[in-house]
Amino acid sequence: MTSFDLILAAAAGAVCLAISVALWSHGQRRNLEARIATLKARLIHQGGSDDAPAWLDAFDTAVVAVEGGRASLVAGGEGLSACAKALGSAAEVAAVIAALSDADPNCAQKLAALFERGEPCVFEARGPHGLVSVEGRAAGALAWLRLAPIDRADSGLPTAARFAAFVDSVVEPCWIAGADGQAIWANAAFVRAVGAVSAQAPALAGKSFDRGADAVVVEAADKGERREALRWINLDGRRRAFRLSAQPLDGGGVGVFCADVTEIEDVRDAFKKHVEAHDETLNHIAEAVAIFSQTRRLSYHNTAFAELWGLEPAWLADRPTHGEVLDRLRQRRRLPETIDYAGWKAAELARYEHLGPQADDLWDLPDGRTLKVVRQPHPLGGMLLIYSDITGELRLKAQYNALIQVQQATLDKLNDAVAVFGSDGRLRLHNEAFETFWNVTPHALEAAGDFEGVVELCVPRLHDLSFWRELKGRVADPDPQMRAPTSGEVRTSDSRVVLYQSRPLPDGATLIAFADVTDTRDLQSALADRSAALAEAERLKRDFVGNVSYELRTPLTTIIGYSELLERADGISERGRNHVAAVRTAATQLARSIDDVLDMAQIDAGEMALEIEDIRVSDLLLNAQERALKDAQLGAVTLAVECEEDVGLIRGDGKRLAQTLDHLVENALRQTPPGGRVTLSARRALGEVRLDVSDTGRGVPFHVQAHIFDRFVGRDRGGPGLGLALVKALVELHGGWVALESEPGNGSTFTCHLPETQQPGAMQPELGF
Repeated sequence: MTSFDLILAAAAGAVCLAISVALWSHGQRRNLEARIATLKARLIHQGGSDDAPAWLDAFDTAVVAVEGGRASLVAGGEGLSACAKALGSAAEVAAVIAALSDADPNCAQKLAALFERGEPCVFEARGPHGLVSVEGRAAGALAWLRLAPIDRADSGLPTAARFAAFVDSVVEPCWIAGADGQAIWANAAFVRAVGAVSAQAPALAGKSFDRGADAVVVEAADKGERREALRWINLDGRRRAFRLSAQPLDGGGVGVFCADVTEIEDVRDAFKKHVEAHDETLNHIAEAVAIFSQTRRLSYHNTAFAELWGLEPAWLADRPTHGEVLDRLRQRRRLPETIDYAGWKAAELARYEHLGPQADDLWDLPDGRTLKVVRQPHPLGGMLLIYSDITGELRLKAQYNALIQVQQATLDKLNDAVAVFGSDGRLRLHNEAFETFWNVTPHALEAAGDFEGVVELCVPRLHDLSFWRELKGRVADPDPQMRAPTSGEVRTSDSRVVLYQSRPLPDGATLIAFADVTDTRDLQSALADRSAALAEAERLKRDFVGNVSYELRTPLTTIIGYSELLERADGISERGRNHVAAVRTAATQLARSIDDVLDMAQIDAGEMALEIEDIRVSDLLLNAQERALKDAQLGAVTLAVECEEDVGLIRGDGKRLAQTLDHLVENALRQTPPGGRVTLSARRALGEVRLDVSDTGRGVPFHVQAHIFDRFVGRDRGGPGLGLALVKALVELHGGWVALESEPGNGSTFTCHLPETQQPGAMQPELGF
């Protein structure tokens, strides 16, 4: 057999099998249809029996069967008539079903779902004359409807099924429990909470929502009264608060309802903590706080309240009324003194009737304190009172106002124009000179207010806007570098020279001062010109002195030279030799005077330089003695040297120090009569070396001592009077100073104070005039 034959045989077998199955299915369908017809006939026969309407009519209930869109009454003809009457339709099955669909779109949708897909439904249809309860179920190919009219007295009550559905929609657990607290029925929330499989009593056996709740149910059942309790229960992994209400029911059992008050309890707890924190905060403030309730009793007070009024904590803990508090304070003289206390108290208590904001009061107490009283309605009823002791504040304010007035008066007495600007640019203070300086009125300055407004008033006198911008930065810029003190000069439109200054103040404000220095600058210019003229005159004087001295030195040198030759020449009489010696002495003295004038001019010009070296003090004195010994012998004056061995060395210019001693010795010899004594001495003390030249001459008059070192004072005694002035200048060049001690008729002592460490030119400050 070929493969084609095999395929053909298989196809023929498949066709035969399909035909056999089709024939078998057709036979089975005919048998099933016959059986259905038999059952329908039997059902109709039973629906029309005489005993069926008896129990259905007792409940005004009608049963309708619907198949393929055809509805037939199975039982309850009187019930159908009652339903038709309520719906306002004919007493026929089709008319009643149509009336149910027309009663409400939702009813029509539920009936369609029942007839087409077999979905059960329970609803109530409202007709013109009443309500009809409809319950639909599907059984095989038939849809069954049970219709029952609702009595008008119960028309507002839902059916048990509807009420059960309503309770199931509640998110909090609800249940009905027996007298033992065991749940016998519960809603879906309770079933989920306890982990039961259904809401029926067998499934709820042994299930408990909370043991404490069961105890509340048992107590409600025993007492026959409603009981409530707050219970914290772990539900869905979270601790939640439920308020339980157990109400005994008619006919037995207890209905239990739960309300989730977790958020309320959290808010309550937060509010409690907030109140505690608020009370704790009030206990730490200095102001006294008291809260009186709606009944005018003290509901809260902080520690400062008891301390302010000196009231006993135990008495305050008894919550006295506001009036009692006032009476006790009155007894202890801690309230403002008033003639009509009863009227004052009544007015104080009448403030409870005013719900709006109230003005603050100031109480002057008999003990000298001043209290600020703030009253405001409390959000929870009653009144909140705050007492602040402002005695110190008023005292400081008075002191501050007095200080401001003193500052203002001080500024008004100044000639400079002064203004103070705050860090915000507002004008805080100004004096009268500021108004006069810029030619503005006080009213205009008050209206200007800030720096920009003041600038607008001042611009007509000072047009430089860049100056005002820079000055504004000193006032308003918080940068420390910009707030640094500054000063300068500007010129106004009327050719005045104005000196301005800005100074930052400790409180962040800035002081700006203006001064008219036009006359000062003119005077300075004149003084500068005069100083230049004086300097030029001084230069001309030095040149003149130098030139004259130079011109005189040449012929004096010739005179001295020829006089010395004439003294040694032969053939000159003794009288002639005396005359020549007098000429030589006068010429020598004139030469020394010229040298002193030149030295003084050099010192005045600051051109004399010292040649500093180590000098032995004893040698300095001995050399001075040797140079002046001849003159001392001629004047019959004893010239002695007294030098301590430990004096040692001193640093200085030997030539100038010798010149200083020569002038002092010469002055001493000139002041000492024959038979007198001149002593040169030296000693070391307190970081200096003192050179003394003392004599036993006639001394210096007191009126001359103050000017003894001035130039040309000695003119009345011969000579130019520059010797002692030159001594003072040379000692000061060495960084020392010279002093005189003298009493008329008892001699004089000149002391040169020379520092051990030489600082040329460092004269004593008090002598450097």
